[in-house]
Amino acid sequence: MILSARQLALATLDRQFLLDRRRIDAAEAVRRVCALQAQTPASPYLALWNRVQDFVPEDLDTAFADRRIVKATLMRITLHAVHAEDYEPYRAAMLSSLRAVRLYDRRFTATGLAPADADAQLPELGRFLERPRTGAEVQAEMAGRFGEHAHHVWWALRTYAPAHHAPTGGPWSFTQPNAYLASPAAAEAEPHEAAAGVRRLLLSYLRAFGPASARDFARFTLLTRPVITQALHELGDRLVKPAGPGRAPLFDLADATVPAEDTPAPPRLLPMWDSTLLAHAGAGRLVPEEYRPLVVRRNGDTLPCLLVDGQVAGVWRAGDDGLEMTAFHRLGKAAWQGLREEAEQLSVLLADRDPAVYRRYGHWWHKGFPAAESVTVKG
Repeated sequence: MILSARQLALATLDRQFLLDRRRIDAAEAVRRVCALQAQTPASPYLALWNRVQDFVPEDLDTAFADRRIVKATLMRITLHAVHAEDYEPYRAAMLSSLRAVRLYDRRFTATGLAPADADAQLPELGRFLERPRTGAEVQAEMAGRFGEHAHHVWWALRTYAPAHHAPTGGPWSFTQPNAYLASPAAAEAEPHEAAAGVRRLLLSYLRAFGPASARDFARFTLLTRPVITQALHELGDRLVKPAGPGRAPLFDLADATVPAEDTPAPPRLLPMWDSTLLAHAGAGRLVPEEYRPLVVRRNGDTLPCLLVDGQVAGVWRAGDDGLEMTAFHRLGKAAWQGLREEAEQLSVLLADRDPAVYRRYGHWWHKGFPAAESVTVKG
């Protein structure tokens, strides 16, 4: 059987708990979906609200506070929330990329320091971060050794050092200024640990987003082709190669299933930078090609989206007048009814946390959208 493009989209939705909300613990949900994009503090909460039945935000507050879920720079050199048990192998997988993208950037090389100079600070940094510290505190501590270059040394280290973002309170657990806390993960990863980490990350990725191609996995992680090719080879018969609609070979877990073509996909209100929109090459599986420039802006901002029948159909924002939903094409009554019900439930969650969530990104709406229809649900 050759899988259709719709079946691939449905597979992603199913594995991301977006076909049916699951009754599952917050930490286990994060483990099952591989990782949640956490570039903005609210997004992991809204991602889980879309995926977990009767989601209680306080459960995620507690999981962050207990460090069962940790927030750190990982895939795509971006902040993610991951299960604590996945952090060390994921970091081992990503460490070479994380380190290189900072230590060979001109902002670091212009200091005249060598990569070894930054690496030498890792033991002392780990001791300094035994309790939460702000970036300003870390820079002040480094100033005696690096003077005016302390800022750029810390800029590099905070990306690849074994450290988490520490919860600082606020409606979404993390507020400015950021605080950092040492992780028990090793400062360096041995080659066998890095290879094992890539294999574990790849298996987790396929469980959460598969079937997928090597290029898709590269898009999700920014790992190189040789690293990915090696992991695929080493996993051997733990993977299968289902036939798909494109030319690129697909890979999947041997025991994975894919929904039938006619499986319905309910409406959802995805948060900014939802992982499903960033997990595959090109426009991805859920974004029609013509809508990609509207949803993923030039600077990388990925807007909160309306999902209708498994495809992005528009965007949403929260404001003083309620939750505004803008569709890029005309939707039927049933679709709008489902979106209104989702919006009403989301408004209840936001009312106790942050009624104008993502307010700083409102300028994208000022620039305008080709709006076919717009509906506002009062908060």
